Amino acid sequence: MSLETNARKERNEGDNEIFTKSVRAGKRTYYFDVKATRGDDYFITITEARRKSDDGGNISTTRQQLYLYKEDFAKFTNVLGEIIDYIKAKKPEYFEQAESNSIDEEFDKL
Repeated sequence: MSLETNARKERNEGDNEIFTKSVRAGKRTYYFDVKATRGDDYFITITEARRKSDDGGNISTTRQQLYLYKEDFAKFTNVLGEIIDYIKAKKPEYFEQAESNSIDEEFDKL
């Protein structure tokens, strides 16, 4: 997986995106965006973009999005932290930085 960062220092008129990070994971890319409402309240969008190809070789992308609003930041962070701590205790190998290829990359080679 690779990590890309794009921090916007100045917001263009009408552009509500403040900060973005993306993670490439094989055929999937995850986008984590901080955006602002007209009232300058921040919210987060998490988008999964997945590439698929059909039998004819045509490639399409599907997107799924989750919106997280300011009133839920603390609850979301707490639960996500608990979930990650649980997985780290049960499967610490998931969090080791391996130089091996991801499952998606191995599948693409077949």
